[in-house]
Amino acid sequence: MPVFLFCLWLILNGRITLEIVLFGLGVSAIVTLFAVKVIGYSLKTDFLILRNLPIFLVYILDLIYEIIKAAWLVMKMVYQADEPDPVLIEFHSGFQTDLQNVLLANSITLTPGTLTVFQEGDHFVVHCLRREYAENMDESSFVKLLRRLKLSKEA
Repeated sequence: MPVFLFCLWLILNGRITLEIVLFGLGVSAIVTLFAVKVIGYSLKTDFLILRNLPIFLVYILDLIYEIIKAAWLVMKMVYQADEPDPVLIEFHSGFQTDLQNVLLANSITLTPGTLTVFQEGDHFVVHCLRREYAENMDESSFVKLLRRLKLSKEA
């Protein structure tokens, strides 16, 4: 967080001088201390993010790929006037952390043709525009990548 805050400070200032750098370091440190003391932010979270950064980057690329692929399929269905075959499916992700479950729910919703209707814990109810979109949803590339994350229960 302190590095992110400092970079944000530099970007928002638009130029780099000794005064801006020193003041930015001080402000970043004060905001980080405030977050730790008042909000309950833990610096362990920064280490978890850094440790999982390569997986997060691959996840984002996979999400973009899946969005493009699904958008193409939905667009093709619309232009060919194919009838949708909507279905609601339920599954359990098996994830222990809220972060993994929320990332999965949002990724499903961002992907055209699918919508997370309900998510509580690791229980999901997903609406799919076509029956084939629902196949193997509990073993999708999203789920496989999220399983590789090394997170504690609190993260």
